[in-house]
Amino acid sequence: MKISARNQISGKVLSLDHGAVNGTVKIDIGGGNVITSSITEEAIADLGLAVGDQVTVLIKSSDVLIGK
Repeated sequence: MKISARNQISGKVLSLDHGAVNGTVKIDIGGGNVITSSITEEAIADLGLAVGDQVTVLIKSSDVLIGK
């Protein structure tokens, strides 16, 4: 499958926090860095995500906000 997102980062699922509709997935991308994503519970089930899985984080956004 081809994907237009250019920001693709490999990592390992650290944790899954399940909710009623959405869940939070924490992914260790190395160097002490963790990316957190909120996705639907249906997506978690469809992907069969589990702690320890190797995954690819795809980031596609028209806006990236930074605060200080």
